[in-house]
Amino acid sequence: MSGEIPGELGSLSRLEWLDLSSNRLRGRVPAELGDLVNLEVLELEHNQLVWKIPGELGNLSSLVSLNLRGNRLSGEIPAELGSLLSLQNLELPYNRLSGQIPGDLGNLSNLRTIFLHDNHLSGEIPSELGLLYRLGRLELARNRLDGEIPAELGSLSSLTYLSLSSNRLSGEIPATLGSLPGLWGLVLQDNQLSGGIPAELGNLTNLKWLLLSNNRLSGEIPGELGNLLKLEWLSLINNELSGRIPAELGNLPNLETLGVSGNQLSGCPPESLRDALDDASRNDC
Repeated sequence: MSGEIPGELGSLSRLEWLDLSSNRLRGRVPAELGDLVNLEVLELEHNQLVWKIPGELGNLSSLVSLNLRGNRLSGEIPAELGSLLSLQNLELPYNRLSGQIPGDLGNLSNLRTIFLHDNHLSGEIPSELGLLYRLGRLELARNRLDGEIPAELGSLSSLTYLSLSSNRLSGEIPATLGSLPGLWGLVLQDNQLSGGIPAELGNLTNLKWLLLSNNRLSGEIPGELGNLLKLEWLSLINNELSGRIPAELGNLPNLETLGVSGNQLSGCPPESLRDALDDASRNDC
């Protein structure tokens, strides 16, 4: 199947599921799709759709999943999507979306996933996202976001994965992120973050990935990270960290990869960490 999405689909008022994924579709997303008042799932991923996301999609009051990933959509994310109170899944990655992330998304209290990575989004991360207490995954990587990481994200008690890498974020890592009990992945690398690594991250007992490389972090590596008994991957490469590698990290039974090169650390790591060190870090000692 190829060609454009016919606007006539908007007349199918009883339609509950529309999946046109991977069909080489081109042209615009028809505004008439906003007339499908019973639609619960809209899947248009991996096509060649262009232009803007129509604000009329905000009329789809029954919509549970909106997936437009992997197209050529541009322009801003419509604030009208903040009216989709039934929405659980919002997937808009791998497009050319620009402008700010609408704070109106904080109205969507049923959201489980927000995938906005690999776009051209700019501005600050809205603090309103901290209201999404059911949110499990928040992926905003590889955009042009700036400003500080909102402390309010520490209220996302259901969050399991947070990826903000490859943006222009600055300021300190909020200590409130240490209040996310189910978090297994915290990916903040390739930003401009500064200050120390919060000791509170040692409370994340389910954490497997902690990726903080290529920032401007300073101070010592907190020994509290030795409490992360499920940790498999710790990357602190290319920061401004000082002091010694804490002996407590040697007690991490599942640590497979430890990257600490490109800092101002002194001494050698505990012998129990030698196998986990990346090549550059091992050569430094």
